[in-house]
Amino acid sequence: MNRPANLDVLLQPRPPSPLQEIHDERFERHGVRLLLKRDDLIHSTIPWDTDVLGPVDLYPPGNKWRKLTPNLRAAAEGGFPGVVTFGGAYSNHLRATAAAGRLLGMETVGIVRGEELADRPLNDRLARCAADGMRLCFVTRSEYRRKAEPRERARLLADAGAGSSYLVPEGGSNALALEGCAELGRELRGASDVVAVACGTGGTLAGLAAGLGPGQRALGVPVLAGEFLGAEIRSLQEAAFGGPAGAWSLAEGFHHGGYARVPARLEAFAADFEDRHGFAVERIYVAKLLWALAALTESGAFPAGTAVTAVVTGRP
Repeated sequence: MNRPANLDVLLQPRPPSPLQEIHDERFERHGVRLLLKRDDLIHSTIPWDTDVLGPVDLYPPGNKWRKLTPNLRAAAEGGFPGVVTFGGAYSNHLRATAAAGRLLGMETVGIVRGEELADRPLNDRLARCAADGMRLCFVTRSEYRRKAEPRERARLLADAGAGSSYLVPEGGSNALALEGCAELGRELRGASDVVAVACGTGGTLAGLAAGLGPGQRALGVPVLAGEFLGAEIRSLQEAAFGGPAGAWSLAEGFHHGGYARVPARLEAFAADFEDRHGFAVERIYVAKLLWALAALTESGAFPAGTAVTAVVTGRP
């Protein structure tokens, strides 16, 4: 693949995403300040070359773009024919990879968990992937679980016709991605005491913690059931930084039944937050993060005077 002529325009450094204070009595009555790091607006200031690209929009932005940017640059500069990655039926990572591929003129392949989905109409996320040119390859759930095994991974890539493509792992979390997410932490140095983020694969939290300053800590809210994430974050930091980096912890028990599960009480909470603050709340990650922070504040987890920043990793 030739290096795209618009690579530097699309992947150039961006100004910090906005930091917005929210006045919410559920936090303020406990003496806690709530701020939103609006990474959902991360692309609003990029000067797109509309003569080349036309009116375009990366969908979704946020932490996915921070993770993808260094990997996309490596793929383009390495001369790979395209990018291949993995995800579930509701994966924001697949959606962002497909959009980035469209903008850069890169071929993208998404290996999707759930062979039965191939016979169903595409949901909104997968339909957007397809519209952006991503070739979707559906595999059984048992095959997907074994994707980390070198032989099985090689077979899946070969069957998808992507054996020579640049491989980005599920969720986009690898050593390069952590370097991109560390910049998020550096943007928040001195801005708050605790910086919280919803976690899928843990890459954003691992990089965020590394970028924060002394006295700050990162808090991850897992959106999947299970207790695998701590070991994964430690492994990611070892690969990216050679060992532990920054202070971080996990707030377990706020996944609301598992990934992409949005029970009625969480939906009501998100809708109420939208009504109070005029801010569209993404349900799979951001709603669970905000719920967790409200619950932790109510339980006294944050002492009075604590400033807490919630990283808004994407939009609905």
